[in-house]
Amino acid sequence: MIRIILILVLFSTTIAFSQERVFEKEVSKISKKIDKITRQQKDSLKQKIKLINKELKENKITKEQALLQKNEAANYHAKQIEVKVSLQEHKLQELVQDKTNGKIASVEEDDSFSIRFFDNDIIVFDGKNKKRKKKKYNKRTTSQFVFAFGVNNVLENNEFNSLNNSQYRFWQSHFYELGFTFKTRFSKEASKLYFKYGLSFLWNNLRAKNNQHHVVNNGVTNLEQHVKSLSESRLRHVQMTFPMHLEFDFSKNKKLSEGRVIDKTHDGLRFGIGGFFGFKLGTRQYLEFENNESIRVEEVQKGDFNMNTVNYGLSTYLAYEGIGLYAKYDLNPLFKGTETRNISLGVRFDIN
Repeated sequence: MIRIILILVLFSTTIAFSQERVFEKEVSKISKKIDKITRQQKDSLKQKIKLINKELKENKITKEQALLQKNEAANYHAKQIEVKVSLQEHKLQELVQDKTNGKIASVEEDDSFSIRFFDNDIIVFDGKNKKRKKKKYNKRTTSQFVFAFGVNNVLENNEFNSLNNSQYRFWQSHFYELGFTFKTRFSKEASKLYFKYGLSFLWNNLRAKNNQHHVVNNGVTNLEQHVKSLSESRLRHVQMTFPMHLEFDFSKNKKLSEGRVIDKTHDGLRFGIGGFFGFKLGTRQYLEFENNESIRVEEVQKGDFNMNTVNYGLSTYLAYEGIGLYAKYDLNPLFKGTETRNISLGVRFDIN
C-alpha cells in the first residue's frame, strides 16, 4: 500500500513539474546559457593572453613563442564556444519539437509563438505583444582575431623574377602577423560586400645567403661577407600596421519563412583586396658564429639599418571559411636609397 502511494506521489510530482515547464521560460534559459558560455570563454582567453604577455615581458619566453601560444589559446577557446553552443542549439531544437508535439505549454496557447535559431542569433516572435524580440541579433559589424605566417623575401626594382637571384633564403625567411580586425557590411541589409579594417603587429625576418650580413656604410645598407663562418644571419624588423580591405564574402545567407534574410559570414569563399600603412617599431640583426677559441657567440645588433620608418603597401587574400592564402607587398623601399621592397606569402587565419 505504501509503495503504491509513493508511486502515485512520484507520478503526480512528475506531472506537476512537466506542467510547470513553459516554452518561453525554457528559451530564455538557453539564451542565457549561450551568453554565459561566450562570456566565460572570452574572459578565459583574455586571462591567458595577459599571462603570456607577462611571461614575455619578464623574458621567460620569446616573442615567437608568445605568438604561437596566443594562437593556440584563441583556437582552443573558439572551439570550446563552438562545441558548447552547439549543445545548447541541440537542446533548443528538442524544445521546439516538444512544443510542436504539444509536450510543453506556452504562456497562452491561443497566442502565436515561434522561434528561429541561426548561428547564435535567437529571434522570438510573440503573438500577444505583436512585436519581435531579439536575444541576439545579426550584427552589421563583427570582429575577428587574425593570425598569419609564411615566407618573407624581397623584390628588386618591382621585378618578380628578381626572386630567382635573391640574396635571402626563401624558405628560411619567415613572417608572423598577429592582429584584430573589424568587418562592417556596406549595406544595412544582408549583402556580400564588406569593409575590413584593424590593427596588426608583424615580425618580418630575412636570412641572408652566402655567409653575408647587413652593414651600413655612409648611410647605405649593403650585404657583405662576414669574417667568421656564420651559422645564423637574420635581420628582423617589427611593424605596427593598419590593414584595410574590401572583402567579398560569398557565404550562403539564410532566409526565414517570413522573408527576412540572415547574413552569414566566414561560412564560404571569401576574397579580400586592399592595403596597409604603418610604422616600424624596431630592427635587430642576429648573428651566430664560433670565435677563435671555438666558443659559440650570439651577437645582437640594434639599430635602424637605414630602413624607412613608415611603410605602406598592397595586400590580398583568398580564403574559405576561416583559413586562406595571403600575400603582402610593400610599395615603399625597405632600405633608404634602394629599390628593395619586401614581399610576403603565407597562410592567414580569421577567427570570427
